[in-house]
Amino acid sequence: MRKLEKIWIDGKLVAWDEARVHVLTHSLHYGMAAFEGIRCYKRADGRASIFRLRDHLDRLYDSCKIIAVQIPYTQEALAEVCLSVLRANNLLEAYLRPLVFLGDESMGIGATDLSTRVAVIAYEWGAYLGEEGLRRGIRAKVSSFSRYPVNAGMTMGKLTGQYINSILAKREALSLGFDEAIMLDVDGYVAEGSGQNVFIVRRGKLITPPPSAAILAGITRDSVMRMARDDGLEAVERVFSRDEMYIADEVFFAGTATEVTPVREVDGRTIGSGEPGPITKKLQQEYFEIVKGAKTRYPEWLTFL
Repeated sequence: MRKLEKIWIDGKLVAWDEARVHVLTHSLHYGMAAFEGIRCYKRADGRASIFRLRDHLDRLYDSCKIIAVQIPYTQEALAEVCLSVLRANNLLEAYLRPLVFLGDESMGIGATDLSTRVAVIAYEWGAYLGEEGLRRGIRAKVSSFSRYPVNAGMTMGKLTGQYINSILAKREALSLGFDEAIMLDVDGYVAEGSGQNVFIVRRGKLITPPPSAAILAGITRDSVMRMARDDGLEAVERVFSRDEMYIADEVFFAGTATEVTPVREVDGRTIGSGEPGPITKKLQQEYFEIVKGAKTRYPEWLTFL
């Protein structure tokens, strides 16, 4: 990751190397923090826009409400901060990382006298699973690590500590020569990837686990469902097993970092023809036309720089 000029932290822009926290920062020890991943894209007309900024900030505030942390800034103020960080670093295409974490006033799980700190970082980040992965599809492995059940982890929140099993799942998949992990829930149904939602296509129907499942209901996931339904495609939310995924006609991931990435193989089993399928390619193309191209089909999704 290339070091840039400025990071916004606790109300001001500071030099990249000055955005430091103490080693006793509570969230560093106990994982009590919330974050978002947001993309800004340079468009075909030379302008730049942040994709679904307001929706991402809505989720950040929801995540903090889940863990009873009060963000000391309004959503409108943080939206402007995201824009100012991009401008300060002269970025037209970037990944934005708002982070809400607890300070270093005291230690211990029960500590309550902690400040709430907020940072917004922007940096350059290309295709998360690689340009070839976007074009040809990737190889995935069902993980031995399960997704947290809904009453053990607060699965509706994008919370830092809850990504430990995602990290373990991802590292396991990489160590075995795969590109990405697919995690099951505790009942054995497909939940999500290590950091993205999973879709399958069977007999022309788009299927993805419901928000009531052990998933983070992603914003790109919501975008894909909206595009598919507006295109007249049947898109349903229901649970499905790994063997139904094995025999699917198409499989793909959707997420802010992952964007829309085809999956050509799961656990050594070729998905469909082994190439990205027609529905996956159509949705991927439409997604990139909306975020990068000249399409203005969903203007409410774009916040221009």
